[in-house]
Amino acid sequence: MNAQMVLTMGQEALLTLLMVASPVLGVVLLVGLLISLFQAITQINEATLTFIPKLVAAMLVLALAGPWMLSVLIDYLRRTIESIPASLI
Repeated sequence: MNAQMVLTMGQEALLTLLMVASPVLGVVLLVGLLISLFQAITQINEATLTFIPKLVAAMLVLALAGPWMLSVLIDYLRRTIESIPASLI
């Protein structure tokens, strides 16, 4: 295993992480922004008001995008495990 293979595997890992985490993080960010805007308009300063909508949004995204996220992770793990014999040479 040389340095180029290690860097390539690290780059693939980071890109896979970004690709899998971005749907959940993006939706939770958008919901948080909308709730904060609602709080600013109505001057309701309740900290717990943002928690439940974010949790529900994250659960919905995981329910909808979960199979895709799982398939991306399985493909990454399959590629990584299949590259082990080539790295031993």
